[in-house]
Amino acid sequence: MKETYLTLKDIRDETAAILEEVKPIARSYRPELNLHRMALLVVDMQLFFLHERGHGFIPSANAIIPGIRALEESCIQAGVPVFLTRHVNTVQDAGMMKKRWKELLTAGHAYIDIHPDLILPQVRIIRKSQFDAFYNTELEGILRDMGRDQLVITGVMTNLCCETTVRSAFVRNIEPVFPVDTTAAYNREFHISTFRNLLYGFIHPVLSEELLNIILK
Repeated sequence: MKETYLTLKDIRDETAAILEEVKPIARSYRPELNLHRMALLVVDMQLFFLHERGHGFIPSANAIIPGIRALEESCIQAGVPVFLTRHVNTVQDAGMMKKRWKELLTAGHAYIDIHPDLILPQVRIIRKSQFDAFYNTELEGILRDMGRDQLVITGVMTNLCCETTVRSAFVRNIEPVFPVDTTAAYNREFHISTFRNLLYGFIHPVLSEELLNIILK
C-alpha cells in the first residue's frame, strides 16, 4: 500500500501532473487570496510519519518538507500567522482512534516530535487528538481573534488529517486553501483521490508556487 510517489527530484513535475489530472473536476469557484485574511497550518509533520522506522512512515512525506518550510518562512516574513499541529493521544481522548489504529501516538512515543526543520521561533504549536485540527483545540478561537478566515493547509496525511481539516474549516466558514504539493499520503491513489473529492465542493486547485508568488510580491 505504501509507495514513494513524490521525491525531492520529481515533486514539482509529479504534483503538476496530479493538478492537471484533477483540474477538470474543479468548479468555477476561485478564492481571492489575501495576506490579511490568511494563516498557514502545518498538520502533523512528526517523526512518526517522517522517520522510516516510524509505524506511520509515509515514504513521500520528506519530499514536501522544503515546500512547507518555504511557505513558513514566506508567511512569517509577510506577517501571516503560522501554526503547527502535534498529534498526541491519551487512552482517554483517543476515542475511535484506539479502535482504528494498532498504535497510539502518545506523549512518550519515540517519534512524537515535529521535524526540527519546520519548528521556527515564530510558529505556534497546537496539540490535537483527532484527525480534525479544529476538534477540541484552540485553533478556531485563535483564528477568529486574529480575524483570519482563510487557511492554507499542508502536512500529512492528505486523505486523513488534512482532508478532514479542510472539510472542518469549510463548515466553519473558514476558506480552505490546499496546495497539491505540500501534502503527502501513503500512495498516489490516496493523494489524488482526496483532491478529486475536494475540488468539486471545497477547494480550488493550487500549487505552493502560486501562493509564494502572492505572499512575496
